[in-house]
This record gives sequence, structure tokens and C-alpha cells, in this order.
Amino acid sequence: MERGPGPDGARRALGCLLEAVLASRGEANAVFDILAVLQVGARAAEGVGEGPRGSREGGSRAEQSPQARLSPQSEDSEEIREAVRACGRLFAALLERGELFVGRLPSEDSVLAGSQGATRKYKVWMRHRYHSCCNRLRELLAHSSFEVKELALSTLMRFVQLEGVHPLEKPKWDGCYLFPHQLFKAVVEGLLSLEDDCSLLLSQFREYLEHDDIRYHTMQAATDIVVRVANRYLEVPFTFWNNAFTLLSAVSLPRQECNTSSFYVKHAKLSQTWKVVHLKEHRKAFQLMWLGFLKHELPLGLYKKVLVIMHDSILPHLAQPSLMIDFLTRAYDMGGAISLLALNGLFILIHQHNLEYPDFYRKLYGLLDPSIFHVKYRARFFHLADLFLSSSHLPAYLVAAFAKRLSRLALTAPPEALLMVLPFICNLLRRHPACRVLVHHPLGHELDSDPFDPEEGNPAESRALESSLWELQVSMLCASPTPPPSLPGSRCFCLGPLPRKRVVMCVLLQALQQHYHPEVSQAASVINQALSVSEISIAPLLELTAFEIFERNLKKKCQESVPLQFIPAQGLLGLQDDLCAQHFTLS
Repeated sequence: MERGPGPDGARRALGCLLEAVLASRGEANAVFDILAVLQVGARAAEGVGEGPRGSREGGSRAEQSPQARLSPQSEDSEEIREAVRACGRLFAALLERGELFVGRLPSEDSVLAGSQGATRKYKVWMRHRYHSCCNRLRELLAHSSFEVKELALSTLMRFVQLEGVHPLEKPKWDGCYLFPHQLFKAVVEGLLSLEDDCSLLLSQFREYLEHDDIRYHTMQAATDIVVRVANRYLEVPFTFWNNAFTLLSAVSLPRQECNTSSFYVKHAKLSQTWKVVHLKEHRKAFQLMWLGFLKHELPLGLYKKVLVIMHDSILPHLAQPSLMIDFLTRAYDMGGAISLLALNGLFILIHQHNLEYPDFYRKLYGLLDPSIFHVKYRARFFHLADLFLSSSHLPAYLVAAFAKRLSRLALTAPPEALLMVLPFICNLLRRHPACRVLVHHPLGHELDSDPFDPEEGNPAESRALESSLWELQVSMLCASPTPPPSLPGSRCFCLGPLPRKRVVMCVLLQALQQHYHPEVSQAASVINQALSVSEISIAPLLELTAFEIFERNLKKKCQESVPLQFIPAQGLLGLQDDLCAQHFTLS
């Protein structure tokens, strides 16, 4: 039968070959024609040996011709998909019919050359063809066409399911748990490619991870593959680490033991002696998987991705969460955004697992710099900082140092950050009454002699309690020549010639309560009033952006028109006969 042109011709030809192989063992060598289409950049037939029956001897494919000859290196993805479907139907039927050799597979040459019966030779030979098919399907996981990759993955997983139901290995004892480890590990290894980004294919694989047995064996296979690749290469490609993280982050364990188990490989009865049925064993495998992954030197971008999901997707499922102490403390010491993201995990270990971290607040204090208002994870940082500073057992000097440091940083912060930071500082003063001396300092200081040391990294030595929150208060110095009672002197600092430094400090004193944005100035004015007992929730303000503030102001309705200039404009740049007036008009 000759093959017709196009995908339809390939489909018909493959269908005829499939029917011939399943109908008669004498047509077994037609399997080579089907497998040839799966070959990607290699020879058409892989290890063509002697056929299992005398009617079709192995040798040159040119001599084996009543069957259709298909392109051995087809670049037509549709033809390849038809070959994958044909292989899937063929070997699925052979597995269900028990026509593949069961047990430790001997070499093909020794069996075919021996005196064993024809049935045994056929089963051994066909088992080798099955392995060849699985290898080529694994190669197709790196095909340029996603449709081919997706079909190859689903076919391999179908083989995993059938091989679990119809094992190709003999059980060591009655009730022994059998699973096609070798085949499944090859599938996972194909997904963890060193060269190709498999994120999209891994998203398709995620649906299989809902089954308990697939999830358990995925964790075991991923652990072994990561160790082997890391030991083999001095510099592991970033693509591999990214694929590995995508797979590991897709693994999610149930929070508690479930009575009903979901198994991809169906079993007549589940035995309680199998590790795969116990959540405790899944937690151990999950822990080994992540610890084995995180002990290697990862790219900086992956550090951030891991820390983002650490508190919610990793720590709750570990058998011993305290084993993450080394990784989190190392990340916390790296500084920058990495330290901000490590706070979540450290908070869980400190709060729930009694982790002792002596310099924790000192390092938290060191994270407060002008960039903290502009980083991507600003909301998460201030949410956690609010939790860390909520304890009433914290010493006053520590809370005062945080309040003073934030007040100083607020002078250059954007409005969306100020609307969150100012209530944050007021909440600190509400929780710790001893720190209210920062608002009503009994001694007062000259503005250019603030005892607070902003360069000091240790909050205990910053002298914050000796200072005041002048950054938030209204300056009464420029309003009247009579100085306020809290500041000594006989005249206003702003009257008469003053050193430049003192003038700048006086301007900063008014900065926040005379801010250009009315909501910021209103929030800063709260410090002049008696603080309420109840705290202000900063949760709605954590994610506030400049765009939201702008949109909110646009929706405000003005009662009447606001005059912007009392002198009518005479020209675009203020001159009636300037050059711009010749080309532009205000009307």
C-alpha cells in the first residue's frame, strides 16, 4: 500500500501499519515504519535487529517493502503527531494484552540468537521496541512544536498509567507496591531540560500533580535529577534551574491527611504499608526536594522567586521547617530586596517555631533606606514590620529609633508612601506611650543640632529618644517672631541672617505638614493633636499607588472654578510678540 500525500495520507498509512501489527505477529517489523516517523534528527530505525519471526528478517529497510514507507525524518508536525497517536494505540494495546516481556529485560541479541520459543522472542523483541518508542517520545518533549510536545507528554503519561496497571516487572512479594519508576523518571528528566524553557509544558504537567502517586514520585525524581545535574556540571545552565523551580513550585501538598487518596495508577486495594499513601512521607520527600534544590548556588532571580512563595507554599508543608533557618538567615544577610523577601519566612520561624535571631531588629533597622519606598515588595515589608513592632515588650529606644528613622526618610518619600508611613509612625506612638516624648520633647533642640545619628546602624546607639519628630510637626518659628515655649531663645530663627544649614533645616521642619498634596499634609497634622486610643489600619494603604491617588483626585468634584492666575496671559511664554506666538495660539 502506497502512502498518499499530506497528513491524511500519513494517517491512513500509519493506520494500516497499526492494524497489521496488532492483527498478526508476522507483521511485527512494521513497527519500524511507525517509529521511523518519530525520529528527530537521527537515523530512521534505531538498532534494527533480527525480527522475532522468520517471515520478516531484519536487515535493510529497502528489502522490507510490502508496507508503506514513511519519511524517517519528517519535519511535518502533523505527521509526527499521527505517528505518536499510532504508537500510543499500539503499545497501549500490547500492554493490555500482555504481549510485552515481564521481568528483567535481557539483551535483544542474546534472546533472538538463543533457542527460546517464538513467543518469548516476540515479547522480548517487542519490549525493546517499546523502550525505543519511549525514548523517542522523550526526545519529542524538546520538539519545536508545542502540540507535538504536549501529545508526547500525554502519551508517555498514558504509558505510565498502563505500565502501573500491567507491570513489566515481577513483584518481590505479595502486595508489593509497583510503579514504573524508570519510565516516569525519564519523563521528569525530559521536563527538566538544560537547554529549552519548558514552563508551558510544565503547566500542562501540573494537572498530573493532583494525583498522590504522581506527586510523590515527582518529588523523588526531581531530587535525584537536581543532584545528578549539579554534580555533572561545574556551571549549571540557568534554564535548568528555572525549569526545576517551575516544577518544584507546582508541587502542593494537602494541609492534613485525607481519607480518600487520588491515584493516577489505579490499584484494586491500597495498603497502609505503602509510603505513598501517607502524608508524612510526602512531607519528607517535599523537604528533601527543596533542601536539595536550595543548597546550591542559585541565580539571584530565583532567590527572589523562592522567597516569594516560601512562607505560603514551602514552610507549611515541611516535616521540619526549622531546617530552613540557614537558607533564610543567609538570604536575610544578603541585603536589598532579598532581605525584604526573607522577612516573611523568618517571621514564621520566629513566631511559630521559636527561632532565636539575636541581631534581627538591628538588621531590620538597616533595611530602612530611601529605596524602601520604591521597591516592588514595599507593601509586604511594611506589613511585616508592623507585625514585628507590635509587641509591647520591645524597649522604647528600639521603637523610637524606627519611628525617627522613618520620619527622616519621609522627607524624600513619594506621596503614596507617605500616606502609609505617617499612620505607621502614629501607630508606633500609640502602642508605646514611652515614645511620645518624641512629639513633646521637654528640652527641645536647635534644628541644626538634632542628636539623632542617621548613619548609625545600631538602633541602640542612634540617640533617637534624645531627639524629636520635628520632621512631622508644624513650624511655628516662621509664623511669629515670638518663639514657642518649647524652644529657648528671644527671636525667631528665620528673622535676620542665618547660616544656610539652619535655613534648610527650618524648611524641612515644615515639609510634611506643608506638603503639596493635601492628604499628606492632613495626615502629618495628626501629630499635633491628641492621639486616639485605637490604631489606624494601614492594610488599605499598603498597596496604594500614585496612579490610584491621581484617579481618586480626578473623580473629586469641585464646587466652583478655581482661579489659577489673576493676570491674563499675553502669550505662550508670557511675551506677546515672541517667536512661539507666530506658530502657536492659546485660543
